[in-house]
Amino acid sequence: MIRFDNVTKAYPDGTVAVDRLSLEAPTGKITVLVGPSGCGKTTSMRMINRLIEPTVGTISLGGEPVAGTDVTQLRRKIGYVIQHAGLFPHKNVADNVMALPRLLGLGRREARTRALELLERVGLGAQFAERYPWQLSGGQQQRVGVARALAADPPYLLMDEPFSAVDPVVRGQLQEEFLRLQREIGKTIVLVTHDIDEALKLGDQVAVLREGGRLAQMAAPAELLARPADAFVAGFVGRDRGYRALGFTGTGGTVLPVPEPSVALGATRTQAVAAALDGWILVTGTDGKPVGWAALDRLDGDRVTERDLNLSATTARVDGTFRELLDAALSSPSGRGVVVDAEGRLAGTVSPTSVARAIEASTSGDVPAAAAGSQG
Repeated sequence: MIRFDNVTKAYPDGTVAVDRLSLEAPTGKITVLVGPSGCGKTTSMRMINRLIEPTVGTISLGGEPVAGTDVTQLRRKIGYVIQHAGLFPHKNVADNVMALPRLLGLGRREARTRALELLERVGLGAQFAERYPWQLSGGQQQRVGVARALAADPPYLLMDEPFSAVDPVVRGQLQEEFLRLQREIGKTIVLVTHDIDEALKLGDQVAVLREGGRLAQMAAPAELLARPADAFVAGFVGRDRGYRALGFTGTGGTVLPVPEPSVALGATRTQAVAAALDGWILVTGTDGKPVGWAALDRLDGDRVTERDLNLSATTARVDGTFRELLDAALSSPSGRGVVVDAEGRLAGTVSPTSVARAIEASTSGDVPAAAAGSQG
């Protein structure tokens, strides 16, 4: 556990970056610090590993005050991931990941084995080991940065805007990989971001800081969306917080997918016509997994091919959240959201109306109650 007890950081010119901050980051969980620019997010995080010293107050790790711990020993217990990865440009990927274990006395062979294992864990294969940072994409560099932070197996991990320097598609992929990795390793993590959507997706709990470094609210994402503490939190979370809250509300089996006729890629035009509903045909792969919709009046040849597919729609799992089901229904060109089972095979479709009715039946007030389910 990481604990802040009435921590303040004030500078000689009178600027107060963090003001009487008290919070706990539970063991094995992700705590996200979020807020507007200048609210003290990064300052708060950097006081944990003593890159910045607090003016007053106490920060403790596992019950031990960091102020009484040797800085070198303290930082060996804390992995640190920054925005642009911060890799050594003159070292290859393996040597970057091996750097701290080697400094701590681990033999080269053992350190390299550990590095290759970590590269696999963060989604990079052994083929990346000999590459240099300049040969990697931004997303790949961030993965190496995470692997390096984990190389000495620290119990704590600090992450400062770790995914903000990459494009939205890669960012989403990195977030999913990070959540998968955390399920495996269970570190105590403090993550700083300015993006409320990222905070809600990644955090087990979210601390919203207001300007002046004061804590406005600390809560689980669903609680934050359903019951913001004041107008500032409500405004920062956003006007669409009711829709976002649906991402944390399980359907409880209240939305049952309707069977949907489909054809496999390569099906004949005759088969497609027979399977069409309202001019749309759902197309699957040979494994039964949906691959897209095809418009009957736009089929390009005698057989259904990838050229015929409309790929704009998303899919939702049958045990997913209301938000996932509603998004699938609203994004579908046919007006029917595709629902899949745990293996990704077609389970049926849902309409926006059926999802909306289930949401209405499950809500109390204007905002859906925080219930089962997780966006992560």
